[in-house]
Amino acid sequence: MSGHSKWSQIKRQKGVADAKRGQLFTKLAREIIVAVRQGGANLESNFQLRLAVQKARDNNMPLENIERAIKRGSGEAGEAVLIEMKLEGYGPSGIAVLVEALTDNRNRTIQDVRRLFTRHGSNLGESGCVSWLFESRGVITVESNASDAEEIALRAIDAGAEDVKTENGYVEIYTQPQDLEKVRKVIEEKEHVISAELSLTPQTTVLLEENKAVQALNFLDELEGLDDVQHVFSNIDFSEATLEKLRS
Repeated sequence: MSGHSKWSQIKRQKGVADAKRGQLFTKLAREIIVAVRQGGANLESNFQLRLAVQKARDNNMPLENIERAIKRGSGEAGEAVLIEMKLEGYGPSGIAVLVEALTDNRNRTIQDVRRLFTRHGSNLGESGCVSWLFESRGVITVESNASDAEEIALRAIDAGAEDVKTENGYVEIYTQPQDLEKVRKVIEEKEHVISAELSLTPQTTVLLEENKAVQALNFLDELEGLDDVQHVFSNIDFSEATLEKLRS
């Protein structure tokens, strides 16, 4: 399991997601707006919109918020034009970092992201400097225990999953982007799906010791906290012992 996934686990268990729920809903709404603008408001024909709406539901976003975002995306309400951006560079201890942003002010976003890189002794790089390390995949996270993890893995593979990794209390299922919905539907017939989304997963990871991992994770968390930033991906990884200390 990638370090980014472990980082997501820590935040879920500590309730960080709840503390930032207002900001989370804003980011989810932006994803829906952009999906509508790119492919229309029809859920059946717009794959990206279906994923964005499902992600919003997974995070308990109220239905009226989802409907409002779809209307805003279809032009029924005034809305500033949002620009999609990818910024990349090298974070603490040389980890590769890729930032996806949605913004109405490109210069502001670049300045905010660069400021955090500089503050943490890191470098924002040129386009393409680390993106080649990542590949687009569907990632499904399922609650599990030791007794049912193998069964979940077998069902996922039978449904078309490419890879399955087990962790304490979780199973992560990796798919080709186009197979995400199909595999999710099979899994959620019997299991509780925590999340299912398109993600950029690293082809190789960098294992950091505890102190360096904490520094890097603080940096990634600050990046995610920026209003214009939608997603942050990295190739960080850390040991189970470090994970347990971070959870406490």
